[in-house]
Amino acid sequence: MPTRRMVFHTVAALALCLAFACGDDDDDGNAEISGNVLALAYNVAGLPQGLSGSNPEANTPLISPLLNAYDLVLVQESWQTPDPNPLAPTRVYHEVLAADADHPFKSAPMPLPLGEDPQRPSALVSDGLNRFSKFPFGDVTRRRWEGCEDDSSADCLALKGFSVARTELAPGVCVDIYNIHGEAGNSQSDRALKDQNTRDLVEFMLEFSAGRAVIAGGDFNMRLRRPHDDANLALLTEETGLEDACIAQGIVDEEAIDKFFFRSNASVNLAPVSCSFELDRFVDPTGEPLSDHDALAVGFDWLATPEPGIDCL
Repeated sequence: MPTRRMVFHTVAALALCLAFACGDDDDDGNAEISGNVLALAYNVAGLPQGLSGSNPEANTPLISPLLNAYDLVLVQESWQTPDPNPLAPTRVYHEVLAADADHPFKSAPMPLPLGEDPQRPSALVSDGLNRFSKFPFGDVTRRRWEGCEDDSSADCLALKGFSVARTELAPGVCVDIYNIHGEAGNSQSDRALKDQNTRDLVEFMLEFSAGRAVIAGGDFNMRLRRPHDDANLALLTEETGLEDACIAQGIVDEEAIDKFFFRSNASVNLAPVSCSFELDRFVDPTGEPLSDHDALAVGFDWLATPEPGIDCL
């Protein structure tokens, strides 16, 4: 009997084929191809034990093999312990997270500043943004938010921001994939920083990803029920052409801060076909969550006309 996910993919694929003449050649004689991506966005709460909102020492080894069910994994709050470690026995956990993840392509974690970044001496950890992928990707470009605010959160402890890498779904099929960790909190200062950060992300995306297909996921720290957050999310979508992948399927969660957005272009059509928080998967043997965030899984079907000679990487 077909599963719900199989039905989603079948219906979406039929719709794309009807709309775009699936299997036919385009006007230039290039055959269209199709595929799918199951993507995960997960804030793994990887701060040192006792500072984390979770229990990373016990939970990170449990999370690692579960990531293999996904084609693309975007994690936040995942930092690699330096070797040698000047803070031992205090540590972080990215190397544990990666240990049982079988993805052939993994990002190199940004080194920890440990208070030595002259622009933000309060930062002990870096951006915590990493990715695991079954698809090859090029250089990871990282951008930090210019400001931070600690009146209601610990944002200044890290070099939070966003990263992006050009990713090749198939030869000649390129998508810019963004991993985002937004400013936390909802104070007046936090809201002002969210305004600036959203404008910075929009400006960067309009230049770096001009004319390109995009998938953007992560911990946005923005809730639709908050008018100010809602306005920033609206600005992001209106200025960049992105769509919320879950809302596009009629799934609206006004409390969710973990999100996926997407945008097609002239050669790559992206269609979200599933959206679920993996509440029953990322739990320990007693049923307790493995992080203080729920992991968000979104499936995308894609239909593309490969661009001959294009180098995604």
